[in-house]
Parts: sequence; structure tokens; C-alpha cells
Amino acid sequence: MGTLWDAAPWDFAEVCEPFTRPLYEAALAAAEPLAGRRLLDVGCGAGGALALAAGYGAEVTGLDASEPMLAVARERLPAADLHVGDLQDLPFGDGVFAVVTAFNAVQYAADPAAAVAELARVTGPGGLVVIGVWAGPERCETEALFQRIRALVSAAGDPLALSAAGVVEQLLVTAGLTVTGFGEVPCPFTYPDLETGWRGQSSIGPLRRAIDVAGESAVREVFAEVLAGHRQPDGSYRQDNVFRYVSASR
Repeated sequence: MGTLWDAAPWDFAEVCEPFTRPLYEAALAAAEPLAGRRLLDVGCGAGGALALAAGYGAEVTGLDASEPMLAVARERLPAADLHVGDLQDLPFGDGVFAVVTAFNAVQYAADPAAAVAELARVTGPGGLVVIGVWAGPERCETEALFQRIRALVSAAGDPLALSAAGVVEQLLVTAGLTVTGFGEVPCPFTYPDLETGWRGQSSIGPLRRAIDVAGESAVREVFAEVLAGHRQPDGSYRQDNVFRYVSASR
């Protein structure tokens, strides 16, 4: 799944990533204090959460499977310690980070339980793991698009794979951690026009998979059909989504 995010990293960074900034802010606030502490963001993508954490004074490290995404992160954070890698095989020693975050990443692992076990392994005693995911499908209007994409192309990836109540919590407990908190954050997806929406959403892994298999015109047609139901009076588009985070201590 990692290389599927290679195609348009700046489109993702400029259009899609800002939508989840409220999730990053809420989750990092729950992990305070961050100043002077080592923080690892797994699946860091274009570096949006890392930039916020660095602003709070954390010593930031990031890992992502997509080198082009990391190239964007490097432009934003030249001093950050960034690595290409697999979230199920982190290239770090045991217990070296005070805070480990993973936003919209664990659901794409071949084995989410193994991925969360790795997050726990690299977290030091008394440290914190924070995982952010989409909330349930009934609270995420963009799920209508993902449903259509899954119907069009099998194995396109499921962004809401871990969104059912209690799933993330159980993964953390199985990894030997103690759940300490959670929160929910509204993150509406808004586009000034359909072309901007396509530019952003066609940059994400599940849609890139669908484009590779079914062709861009077929996927773009599905996208336009779904977004038509979310057109606003001023011609913009809005899908209301909720994300959630769960924190756990080691």
C-alpha cells in the first residue's frame, strides 16, 4: 500500500492533510508535555503531525513507506529524523521514544496487531502510544466514496478498517499497553470545487489502487457522482467526518 501514496504527495499535503489537522492537534494535546521528549510518528506522510509536534518542542522522528511523501516532509522539517520503512518492522531499538503516534496508518498494515506491537516495543516505560483513526462509518460521509471504490475494485484498501468501537483499544491492550484516554474530533472535508477535490482524493492510496486497476476515468466518474450529493449552495463541496484517537501508556 505504501507505494500507492507516491503519485502525488504535494496534492495530498496541500489538499487532504489539512483536513486532519484538528485530529493531530487534539491527540498531541492529550500527549502533553512534549517539550524535550522524543516523539515518533509512524506513517508520518507529508509531515503535518510532525510539524505540529516540533512546534510543541518535541524531538521528532518520522517513518513512512513512501519516499515521495517523506521528500515533502523533509522540505517542511529539514532537521527532522526521517526514515523509509514498514510500520510492522520499525528500525528503532526497544523503548527509545517517549511518545509514539500513528494517524490513519495502522489500518493499512497487513497485520494491524503486529504493527501496534511494534509501536509498543519502541515506546519507553511510562511512555504513550496514540493511534488516530476514522470514527464509525455512520459518522463519516466520505465513507460513501470508499464504499463505491471497494465495489469498483476489490482489495482497494479500507480507510475505516479499524473504526468499529473497541477495535483500536483491544489492539493496544493486546500489545501490553493500558488505555488511558480517547477523544473524537470533527474533521470536515471541504473543497472549493470538484477539481480540487479530485486532486486531493486521487492522491490517496485506496483511490490510486482503484485508478491502477479500473482506470482514471472510471474512478473519477464515481468520485463526481458521490460528491454531487455534497455540493453546497456556493458551488463548494463538504463532507462531514469525525475522527477519533485512543492513547495508551506503557
